[in-house]
Amino acid sequence: MTSTNIDQHTRLIGRQLSRSAELFERAQRVITGGNARLAIFQRHHPIYFAKGTGVHLVDVDGNIYLDFLNNFTALIHGHGCRPVLDRLRDQLELGVGFSGPTKLEVELAELLCGRVPYFDQIRFMNSGTEAVMYTIKAARALTGRPKIAKIEGSFHGSYDSVEVSLDSAPANWGSQSAPSGIPYSTGMSESVVADTVVLPFNEIGATREILEGNRDNLAAVIIDVLPQRAGLVPIDPTYLAFLREFTARHGIVLISDEVMSFRLSYRGGITRFGFEADLCAFAKIIGGGLPIGAVGGPSRFMLPFDTTNGKALVPQAGTFSANPISMAAGIAAMQCLSEQDFQRLDDLGEYARSSLVEMFRQQHLPYSVTGMGSMFRIHLGPEAPKDYREAYVAPEQQEKMDTLIWALQKRGVIVSPTCQLCLSTPMSTDHIEEMVTSVREAAQILETA
Repeated sequence: MTSTNIDQHTRLIGRQLSRSAELFERAQRVITGGNARLAIFQRHHPIYFAKGTGVHLVDVDGNIYLDFLNNFTALIHGHGCRPVLDRLRDQLELGVGFSGPTKLEVELAELLCGRVPYFDQIRFMNSGTEAVMYTIKAARALTGRPKIAKIEGSFHGSYDSVEVSLDSAPANWGSQSAPSGIPYSTGMSESVVADTVVLPFNEIGATREILEGNRDNLAAVIIDVLPQRAGLVPIDPTYLAFLREFTARHGIVLISDEVMSFRLSYRGGITRFGFEADLCAFAKIIGGGLPIGAVGGPSRFMLPFDTTNGKALVPQAGTFSANPISMAAGIAAMQCLSEQDFQRLDDLGEYARSSLVEMFRQQHLPYSVTGMGSMFRIHLGPEAPKDYREAYVAPEQQEKMDTLIWALQKRGVIVSPTCQLCLSTPMSTDHIEEMVTSVREAAQILETA
């Protein structure tokens, strides 16, 4: 990054967000809660963005930011990727949606099945939440069983079954070896909680005991090999091997939620660890920045969606499913994403994590880092957490985390509300170094205060 841009970021500390404040005031009159997305961090009000170019965002007040969130990991090529924009412009002239399929969905499905070894077939939908929902429906249809099992603290979208124990706390989460099932939202059915089995992450002994006690009623075990809400701690390969063997032996469907972790490798998240799932739910990067979701897997596990012989066991439809705009953007984005690009992002991610760890050590700052590939997360504690409970941010710590994130925003760096960061292909070591400097300055001010 040029010295001019660095100066712009530095000056951002003292600049105002008056137009964002005005927009939030207007929004509160017509949008419940003031904005349409729960996960957008607010300190007084959210920042309203006007433009994105490459690695940068510009807000409505003209402030420039380094984007280390990339619309919550969806924009793997950053903002304004030229091949994606060109493909979108061409498709906009042809049409944005039809009451029938297009060649584009075939092309994107062929591209993805050609990359992921265990994908025979794919179904497209509109979000990661939908993708997870349909994998669970398919698992229940295939097995005739009602229950699913998930890792404590893992986020799998806004679907009742997978929201159980999403944000349990010390007061209600139960024992480490047998986590309690805790409703996420008011009004969640007791039967939903009863049909969701909660597992301790990377603990083979306790997980085996829980699964053995529920195996005859389990339709699926859903995992994320890099669960972001559970600390962004990579799954232990021996734990994954155990889950793969156990589910296969007992006829339980193993679902890999790769809505975020599909960006871990050219062939997807779980294959990076040397394993294959029965069904995969994925989204985000495959849409080139547009709304998308998908389910993929071997033909025998995709069978519930088949309509060739009449009504499917699991009917799946949607007005915007496989819409040509998302398909076109997805094809362009994935064609621009080579194995070499993934290796470069891996190397850059490792550079970012090691640079942060070294900076924390040199500055005697009590922080740690977790992550893998192009994703990483900063934690308020000197020891990197190993699971959701260790990564849990208590209410008294949340204010400190919010202050750190706000201080980063004032220095022109955008991160998630949990201080998770991700990379995009236009990024370089210069951007990493600028981010590390901003984290150092923000953390030093926070610790001094």
